[in-house]
Amino acid sequence: MHPCIHAAVTPDKPAVILAESGASLNYAELEVRSNQTAQLFRSLGLAAGEAVAVMLENHLRYLEIAWGAQRAGLYFVAVSCRLTPGEAAFIVADSGARVLISSAALAPVAVEVAAQVEGVACFMLDGAVPPFASWEAAAGAMPTTRIADERAGTDMLYSSGTTGRPKGIRPELPDADIAAPTAMVGIARHARMDDASIYLSPAPLYHAAPLRWCMAAQRLGGTVVVMEKFDPEAALALIERHHVTHAQWVPTHFIRMLKLPEHARGRHDLSSLQVAIHAAAPCPVPVKQAMLDWWGPVLLEYYAGTEGNGLTMIGAADWLAHPGSVGRAVLGTLRICDEAGEPLPPGETGLVHFEGGPQFHYHNDPGKTAAAANRHGWTTLGDIGHVDAEGYLYLTDRKSFMIISGGVNIYPQEIENLLVLHPKVADVAVVGAPHPEMGEQVVAVVQPAEGVVADAALAEELMAWLRPQLSPVKLPRRIDFMDELPRHPTGKLYKRLLRDRYWAEEGVAA
Repeated sequence: MHPCIHAAVTPDKPAVILAESGASLNYAELEVRSNQTAQLFRSLGLAAGEAVAVMLENHLRYLEIAWGAQRAGLYFVAVSCRLTPGEAAFIVADSGARVLISSAALAPVAVEVAAQVEGVACFMLDGAVPPFASWEAAAGAMPTTRIADERAGTDMLYSSGTTGRPKGIRPELPDADIAAPTAMVGIARHARMDDASIYLSPAPLYHAAPLRWCMAAQRLGGTVVVMEKFDPEAALALIERHHVTHAQWVPTHFIRMLKLPEHARGRHDLSSLQVAIHAAAPCPVPVKQAMLDWWGPVLLEYYAGTEGNGLTMIGAADWLAHPGSVGRAVLGTLRICDEAGEPLPPGETGLVHFEGGPQFHYHNDPGKTAAAANRHGWTTLGDIGHVDAEGYLYLTDRKSFMIISGGVNIYPQEIENLLVLHPKVADVAVVGAPHPEMGEQVVAVVQPAEGVVADAALAEELMAWLRPQLSPVKLPRRIDFMDELPRHPTGKLYKRLLRDRYWAEEGVAA
């Protein structure tokens, strides 16, 4: 399936709606504009297999540009609009993008990015400033017909850099037919999405999950409602207003919605919601149970990465029977391996691998690509976990975040899952800091809830909360406070930034 098919059958149906402004495009308009986008790329000399970079906020024209690249056989490089100019320029240059598209809202950063890259045609939406040309004028002058040499392109996304410099994941181009079935459409169908679906996307489109789920919804002919910025009560109101049937969340969204006052949580009709998809990070068991108690058995969790090397999935009924699991494999075969890359039996904790899933490589980094596979050819995203006797996966943490204190392995996620449930905690990160005798010590960095004073009394209250629930070796040796943790809008935490700060204070390389 493809939006071009729906443009012919249901041309007036909304393809995308911006939540705050209400601006929208129907399928006929999406078809015309994506054709003009593809025509412009061809006029610039871009051939199938080349790349274009897009650095935009959640903009009405985001998806039309993505579809224009898709039908021109190009790699669509989504660049976070929250990066520094140097970080963004690295991605544009590293990807080999020949075009950069941004917006007037991001002009100060975009102009600096353009100054750091060479041989890139630059376009800007909503009013252009040099060296950018007007996207609307350039694309609007193009024919509205389909290009003669259509073939399918795909996204080329970069990891969010939570454990180091972003890595570009460059898959093989898919089958030539732009409407050929894709794995993502199969996953969306598993989530019971179809042409009647109304899909709410509360996260930035430059991230893998929002971009891919939105495009899957449009392949199936559904309507996508995109939030310009997440707000917990606004999200609930949008479910009621647009009769949303499907939505994609991360645990941080759940936590923020659960901490709304009872009257705010209860005044919106959520009965249209059929499936609440969630991923990006393991959801603390009490948080997920609270969401099931509130929304009913509509939660569908999956575990995957931008690399696309495998995927697990679990519905509400199976989760209630296996609380804390992220499901069984629906793409690839799960393998839990030891440090030597050898498989471990059920119940043993090790590095999570997928066997037989799609292959991937990190662009311009054969070393990282090789490190992601063991001698059997099974690939890993660097997560630690175990599989039970029935094949259900339980994640423990990322290997790179593990703290080794006095020779004992400590996984921050367990401590974070407890602290975030405290009513005076808005967000938390647990990291390892240097210790002269133990090697590392456990430090909890807490973002207090609104109106809560961050002081020694709060630190002691949180320690008292943890003591009955954790063994002494896992208890934080320090509790520090921050006004706001460095968290990606998709929910991922830039934990490396916090960890590096503590090691730099001691003059030690992390």
